[in-house]
Amino acid sequence: MAFKISDECIMCGACAGNCPVEAIAEGDGKFEIDADKCIDCGSCADTCPVGAISD
Repeated sequence: MAFKISDECIMCGACAGNCPVEAIAEGDGKFEIDADKCIDCGSCADTCPVGAISD
């Protein structure tokens, strides 16, 4: 199950910069995770300064 980014996302880009498989891209009003690329490593959730990413 891929991680998900909630509407709490502040568009800082920290998660995208730390994703080892480049599964995170800028979306409409928040970043989005490509479930097909996500390897469930959790580095994005650990990096998010507002806790907007969960599994």
